[in-house]
Amino acid sequence: MRLIFIATGEIALPAFRHLLEHGLRPIALVTQPDKPTGRHQTLTPPAIKVEALAAGIPVFQPEKIGDITAELAALEPEVLVVMAYGQILRANILTLASKAIINLHASLLPKYRGAACIQAAIDAGDRETGITAMHVVRELDAGDMILSTSIPITPDETGGSLHDRLAELAPSVLAETLELLAAGTAPRIPQDAAASSYISKLERDDGRLDWSQDAAAIERRIRAYDPWPGTFTLATEDGRAKRLKIFPPVTVIDQHLSPGEIAIADGQLVVGCGSGALRLETVQPDGSRKMSAADYLRGRKPTGFNHG
Repeated sequence: MRLIFIATGEIALPAFRHLLEHGLRPIALVTQPDKPTGRHQTLTPPAIKVEALAAGIPVFQPEKIGDITAELAALEPEVLVVMAYGQILRANILTLASKAIINLHASLLPKYRGAACIQAAIDAGDRETGITAMHVVRELDAGDMILSTSIPITPDETGGSLHDRLAELAPSVLAETLELLAAGTAPRIPQDAAASSYISKLERDDGRLDWSQDAAAIERRIRAYDPWPGTFTLATEDGRAKRLKIFPPVTVIDQHLSPGEIAIADGQLVVGCGSGALRLETVQPDGSRKMSAADYLRGRKPTGFNHG
């Protein structure tokens, strides 16, 4: 089958490599333009672009994918495979493939649609998640499903670890999906829209912790949002509020403190929540390095955390 791969996020790399290694080489890759990154804002290509060029795969990087409709149509694709691309596909793209346009989505549909589904599953305390292959339609992540494969979410799972495990799951889901498409037996399983929820893209400030929530819920959020967008609080030091990043693991303990109230003993830092408390292990003061809570307490004297 003549296949065009459309992806940007690193979660798509194992699926792309699977195609290269098992014979169904994409005839082209469509990915986002290079972006400035780092302190010096160096123009950096998506990692998948680097691998495609090394494998001799033509790469398109339009600002809007609709701008290259004619170029993609000229390639006469049978299948378009989309994963973590970052743009909405309009009608002129959705009609290009002669067989199907499919999306590999990092959740068990229909539960979570949208961008931050990996974090949402951990944050909600779900016991499993997975990869769903679906037909692409104009409505975001609403197309009929072809198949899905699940994996358990471990008690110490972070957003980063679950991202990597789902990335490694994607090649087998893609392989099975392509076999069904080639045989003409790919099903169309309608989604129950009433059972779905839309998860928007996370921004850095979404990581601010609300200590009035239950300790177990905050513990899940700290894991879910690691490494992006990360979690933080505003620590009161010398009468001023200073940003303090908080990293997993943190431990839920049975101690009564008011939300945002802290207790310090034997180098341990405990913060009160709406119910229960959390013992912090690793933090990073604004403008400083990542350090243990004990090292943080040796250099600073916080009197509480803003609980709003």
